[in-house]
Amino acid sequence: MVGFKSGRCSSRKGIMALSLAFVMILIAYVSYRFEWRFAIASILALIHDVSIAIGAIILFNIDVNLDILAAILTILGYSLNDTIIVFDRIREGVETSKKNELNDVVNESVSRTLSRTTLTSLTTFFVVLTLYLFGGEILNGFSFTLLVGIVVGTYSSIFIAASFLVQLRFSISNYRKMLAEKEKRQKEKDRIRAQYEQGMV
Repeated sequence: MVGFKSGRCSSRKGIMALSLAFVMILIAYVSYRFEWRFAIASILALIHDVSIAIGAIILFNIDVNLDILAAILTILGYSLNDTIIVFDRIREGVETSKKNELNDVVNESVSRTLSRTTLTSLTTFFVVLTLYLFGGEILNGFSFTLLVGIVVGTYSSIFIAASFLVQLRFSISNYRKMLAEKEKRQKEKDRIRAQYEQGMV
């Protein structure tokens, strides 16, 4: 039995951990690797996933403890992984496709990742289901939260995150211009470096 003060301290640390995870995802990873609209879309999708998982916990009257918090953090990582894969395909489609409509690029990219996402999620789902059925009472809350998170995270990375990206009005033309300018700057740096190395010789 966890005391009131210990429980309150754990809850506060848990909220801090979730907040830090969101901030790090937003700033340190997705914005750096992709573009800020990708980061916002992924954060909104993660909020959607966590909200539904917490709603299921409340609906089924599951005691919230550190195991549940660990499950929620695991859901964040799992859902973000799926979302990154979808976004990576979208970015690849933006760079290589001749289509200029974002909806067309998103539909094509999601279709390309659908089988991989489905198979990976089913495999993980069956493993967690086994844990829920045979893991004992101690692991029931943890595994139940993961089951909900896997289902929600799978469809949110396919339907929710990509939809948010479209609603945020990501511009294919502007992104391609940014990539062209970046490539131009890189070529200029390489040219200057080559001249410098030749001068040193």
